[in-house]
Amino acid sequence: MTPIITAFENSPDRGRGLARDMRVRWALEELGLAYDVRLVSFAQMKAPEHLARNPFGQIPTCEDGALTLFESGGIILHIAQHHAGLLPEDADARARAVTWMFAAVATVEPPIVDLTMAMLFERDKSWFAERLPVLQAAVRTRLDQLAAHLGDATWLDGAFSAGDLMMVHVLQRLGSSGVLADYPTIAAYLARAEARPAYARAFAAQKAVFEASQAGA
Repeated sequence: MTPIITAFENSPDRGRGLARDMRVRWALEELGLAYDVRLVSFAQMKAPEHLARNPFGQIPTCEDGALTLFESGGIILHIAQHHAGLLPEDADARARAVTWMFAAVATVEPPIVDLTMAMLFERDKSWFAERLPVLQAAVRTRLDQLAAHLGDATWLDGAFSAGDLMMVHVLQRLGSSGVLADYPTIAAYLARAEARPAYARAFAAQKAVFEASQAGA
């Protein structure tokens, strides 16, 4: 059966590819797998039908036959375990790729989300000027560590994997922050990933949803 993923009917990222269904779209495109998309409004995300798919009322979810999953990392891990192409065949390399998936969402993403959310919603607050350098320092610590690991390698650990896919999408949230200007190695890493045909297809598909929502507004 063709998997069905959920995505924003009207994404708050305004077509920039930052909503987390992008990760799942990209993974499916990398593997050449067909998929359907169920668009949901913010109201529908809190309704019982969607809460049965994701108890936290978020996207994406993925219905793969009788199995329904939520959390982008869990969905991508499931897909990658059942279709060759996003995880290495060697057991140790496979384990390292999965570790990078977890590192992306558990180690690198939290300080990035803290920074980007503060820049969006706290600029007019009295504490913003004092808080911003602390948030930026936390992000730079992770970027320093990631750049040191990456060095002049093309990908995080050998060939492109689900670990790279997750890491790249996490790092893309920094695009408007200006922080990546100081990390040419990481910027080049992102550019390589964004040049992949599967990424271009996934981005175009997600952007088309936003453009359609604006046309019908």
